[in-house]
Amino acid sequence: MNKLMPRTCAYCGAALLATSRYCPECGRLVASPIERDVVLSGGKHLHVSQNMLSLRDLLTVVESGVAWWQQHYDQSETVDRERAAAAINDLSRILTSLSQQLAQGRETVRITSRLPVQRAYSVACPVCGRGNRAEARFCIGCGARLPVDAAASTALLRGNHGLRLHVASRSDVGQARQNNEDTCLTCTLTAATGTRVHLLLVADGMGGEHAGEVASRLASDTIQHTLTTALRQTLPDSDATWQELLRMALVSANQRVYAEAQAHPDQRGMGTTLTLAVVANERLYLAHVGDSRGYLLNATGVTDDGARLLQLTLDHTLVARLVDIGQLTPDQASTHPYRSMLYRALGTDPVVDVDTSSQPLESGDILLLCSDGLTIHVTDDELVDTALNYADPERICTQLIALANQRGGQDNISVIAAKIEGS
Repeated sequence: MNKLMPRTCAYCGAALLATSRYCPECGRLVASPIERDVVLSGGKHLHVSQNMLSLRDLLTVVESGVAWWQQHYDQSETVDRERAAAAINDLSRILTSLSQQLAQGRETVRITSRLPVQRAYSVACPVCGRGNRAEARFCIGCGARLPVDAAASTALLRGNHGLRLHVASRSDVGQARQNNEDTCLTCTLTAATGTRVHLLLVADGMGGEHAGEVASRLASDTIQHTLTTALRQTLPDSDATWQELLRMALVSANQRVYAEAQAHPDQRGMGTTLTLAVVANERLYLAHVGDSRGYLLNATGVTDDGARLLQLTLDHTLVARLVDIGQLTPDQASTHPYRSMLYRALGTDPVVDVDTSSQPLESGDILLLCSDGLTIHVTDDELVDTALNYADPERICTQLIALANQRGGQDNISVIAAKIEGS
């Protein structure tokens, strides 16, 4: 697997986002992301080239799913057989669609096109409407030249001084597991400049026995140590440098978990999802691998269309990609038997791709991080209602976990809630 390096413009050297098509500094078209392999549960590999996935690779994975559920159907009791039959039916429809596309000569499909909506930045592109940072000269989405007076909007991105975080976290074993493989971390670090930096982290370990606990704890400890050491030296001065620091912290965690798994045969294959949020100077910086999630909520809206909930992370699961390419609806994905099949996790491979992003924060915002033990049971609407109906973050965590447990608590459940307060 190739290691993804930070993206920069080949013409002017400016830092680029993972999704940038045009450079925000010089306006030139930039290259697509490099090729990579992604690893699915069970050791299967899918090759991704410039965000394109081979239909034949995808067909092989779905076929193996049908075979697995067929075996489960033959060996199970009545209730489980009904579930297996439904899974076989769903996967068979996907097989039919993929086979038809291959018969028509199509060899690849584009993935990860369904990116999370970002809170509006202060400079809207007059051509495509994409939000841009205040200092940008060209639109990062379409390359159009931005208004000359864009720099005048800088205060909109850097204002709201005096904001405070009120944070709570809770982790629960759930109703079906014997041990809790999740790890939650909330702490405050002090940078060399004296700036207080808030660190929030949810990791969901996997690997059987107690290996999942080891993986999530190792990743958490490594990230806390890496960031503590780096911030003692300097405070990042831009979104790009913050995102690179968080990316490197997760890369270090990946290397440590992978090395530990290789050194201990009983821990081979262990790994963890991880969603990391850092709040500094009224901005939110995120790094993410897997299917734990980060959300931003506000009663007054967090997106251009006024939605009160914004999912900040993308699930790195096969089912999420099947939704992207139109093979499943979001409702079907929420109950799909493969909904937790990860193609990206920390510690399962010697190198890892890390998603990073940045957001401005405002008074009234609520930041939620959670493991998938919550989201398999609780809908987006229920997240909004619970988070906005309780003033105390501790109560938010308690109520959400109670709701997931009432629905069966099929997995460990972890929630971090942070309310942004101030003027």
